[in-house]
Amino acid sequence: MHMAASTKQWTLEELHSLPDDGNKYELIDGELYVTPPPNTDHEKILARLSRLLEPYVARERLGFVYHPRSVFRISGSEVEPDLMVRQPPPRAHTKWEDMPLPILVVETFSPYTRRRDVGVKYDFYTRNGIAEHWMIDAERLTITVARLGEEDRIIADAFAWHPAGASEPLTIHCQEVFGSRAPNT
Repeated sequence: MHMAASTKQWTLEELHSLPDDGNKYELIDGELYVTPPPNTDHEKILARLSRLLEPYVARERLGFVYHPRSVFRISGSEVEPDLMVRQPPPRAHTKWEDMPLPILVVETFSPYTRRRDVGVKYDFYTRNGIAEHWMIDAERLTITVARLGEEDRIIADAFAWHPAGASEPLTIHCQEVFGSRAPNT
């Protein structure tokens, strides 16, 4: 009789004991995910998007745009989105698990993360109540906008982000995110 091999269930303590070797380590429902450092194209896209988001987030008093090394920790899992928007902690020295829920999470696909971003991480964000998350596809020059309770939309031109509490929406043009590679629309 053949028995199925069991997969090791990792803990946050074990995750935090891993070396700081430039890789990104994430833990989702006990499973460890390792991603090598991003390339410069990946980071340029995030820098452009951050440049668009930060003045809007500040003006609308939505919190801060957090970058890698900032984590979203809940229920024994810990992920490190490429970008996220969340309110600042209610007090100094707040633990990540006590931080307010992000109102936006952004993931940029890489050859190493595409399947994880559209599968495991998508499900993780949805079931943990992330109101909106974007998946940036630099190969297809599109942004998938996933909003709770709505059908996902694949955007190749522009879309509006109007989070709760904002007085007006922010329009995101794909050309601004992807740079000269994006078609003029």
